[in-house]
Amino acid sequence: MSFCDFYKSRRVLITGHTGFLGAWLSIWLKALRAQVTGYALPPEGAPNLFTSAEVGASMNHLIGDIRDFNKLTEVFDEAKPEVVFHLAARSSVRGAYDDPREDFDVNVQGTVNVLEAVRRCPSVSTVVVVTSDKCYENHEWIFGYRENDPIGGDDPHSASKGAAELVTRSYTRTYFCEGGPRPLGAAAVRAGNAVGGGDFADHRLIPDAVRAVLSGEVLQVRSPNAVRPWQFVLEPLSGILALACRLAELPSKYSGPWNFGPAEGGAVPAYELAEHFLSHFEEGRWEDASEPAADGLREAGLLRLSTDKARHLLGWRGIFTTAEAAETAARWYKHVLIDKMNAQKMCIKDIGEYIEQATRVDAWWAV
Repeated sequence: MSFCDFYKSRRVLITGHTGFLGAWLSIWLKALRAQVTGYALPPEGAPNLFTSAEVGASMNHLIGDIRDFNKLTEVFDEAKPEVVFHLAARSSVRGAYDDPREDFDVNVQGTVNVLEAVRRCPSVSTVVVVTSDKCYENHEWIFGYRENDPIGGDDPHSASKGAAELVTRSYTRTYFCEGGPRPLGAAAVRAGNAVGGGDFADHRLIPDAVRAVLSGEVLQVRSPNAVRPWQFVLEPLSGILALACRLAELPSKYSGPWNFGPAEGGAVPAYELAEHFLSHFEEGRWEDASEPAADGLREAGLLRLSTDKARHLLGWRGIFTTAEAAETAARWYKHVLIDKMNAQKMCIKDIGEYIEQATRVDAWWAV
């Protein structure tokens, strides 16, 4: 079943729709003519994609905290969602060092609240919890982590993501498709580092590059040799959307953890992504700003994801190279921030072109 057939008129609830990934997912789902409800805190910072692209228009846009269980259950009761995408979370490794309690509170207890609301809501048939590639216990192996590798990193952020995975597994096995009273499809998604237009967060490579270019400064790359599974923002979202389709059809087969990472060769050092991105701006350049980790506050130097499961069981694979992801992101920022083009139209254009490319490589969901 294609996206259009599955999502047309379907009631979808997104937590975290005001964030970078959530805003892109909301735009895509609205283009698929789903009935979208979003529940999240107000968008952070200015500018931000949610506001710039007017994502809240033509959807049920609700402000609230996933830690407020009573309000969350009221949203479920009113929206009566069939599909739930849980994206609301804290996402900064560095931020978690400053306030670890907040990360555990939002990422762990918040996930408990969402899954408990799902358990109590009879309309839900599918739930996808999006965690992070940081959930793995990182030994800095040269090969990609698989879904059955140990989870739970040492730093607070990674540990909170690993704990959210345990919560999801517990609910799946106890209450949902594997042991519960109804065949509800439930999955946890570990996505790579998303690259695309509209990201303005602090302490992230592409937003830092954009700010450097616009201010005429040199981009300071903190860990230029750190390898990450960089991927175009629509790659993990296409995987999430495809997975939800399959979960609704065969929950027992598709429930569980899934990796969505870049195409072959997409895990590259940070400086390589910076060079790809800056090559599309006349004055852009970077320099090494790495410093010794202080007080043990460090980030992993090597992280790769294996997408074998998604390729073989779901029929999904990444299709954009790192260079293509960087080029598409740079085009978005140039057109929106410099040429003053409409942000929402640029997002829709990127989605259309991505679907066209997916069609050319015979992606089943794009047909």
